[in-house]
Amino acid sequence: MSIKERLDEVNARIRRAATEAGVDPESIILVGASKTNDASRVREAIAAGLKVCGENRVQEMLEKEGQGAYEGAELHFIGHLQKNKVKNVVGLASLIHSVDSLSLMDEIEKQAAKLSLVQDVLLEINIGREEAKSGFFAEDLPAALEKVSSLPHIRVRGLMAVPPICANGEENRPYFLAMKQLFIDNMGKKYDNVYMDFMSMGMSGDFETAIACGANMIRLGSVIFGARDYSRN
Repeated sequence: MSIKERLDEVNARIRRAATEAGVDPESIILVGASKTNDASRVREAIAAGLKVCGENRVQEMLEKEGQGAYEGAELHFIGHLQKNKVKNVVGLASLIHSVDSLSLMDEIEKQAAKLSLVQDVLLEINIGREEAKSGFFAEDLPAALEKVSSLPHIRVRGLMAVPPICANGEENRPYFLAMKQLFIDNMGKKYDNVYMDFMSMGMSGDFETAIACGANMIRLGSVIFGARDYSRN
């Protein structure tokens, strides 16, 4: 299948899942995770209608950006972000999905202040409490949101999660529902610089379940671009 055929099929699945969940399909933001796909394939996806591109790796993002890969689309950074690479991402990515620590917040604040801009971010939640994954535990979220109130160059737009790997996407429903509850619990609280607009969860194997549980931003790679070819890197 071509990228356009895959994207058309994905959009049809999103519409079905959203309709079944009782939400407007247009409210679901599809982020095309283009890791290991070169600039020409990213441009092909944008020409086929992809509106938001997501990159996991800073160096790959910079290379493709230099080749004009993202022209006509919004760019998000969706991977783990090291503090020494923050300077390469702030101001380039319109949204950073993976703010996973207070120290990373401080670094983003510092760089955004240098550029005199406000960087939109999502706070990453380690919803499965996995030792190998980064992110805030649910009980640490209020303190993180409180800290954002003192950082004028960061604007939290919502939450992000990567639940444990599972064989069947439906197995992640308890984690997605826990994220939904966490989102609801914090939506009504008033913090400066915090706007609970987006819940980013759901990938190629479980995005329909994620939408059913309240996700309005999904990060899809292989169902759009095909199986990843890691030899490209």
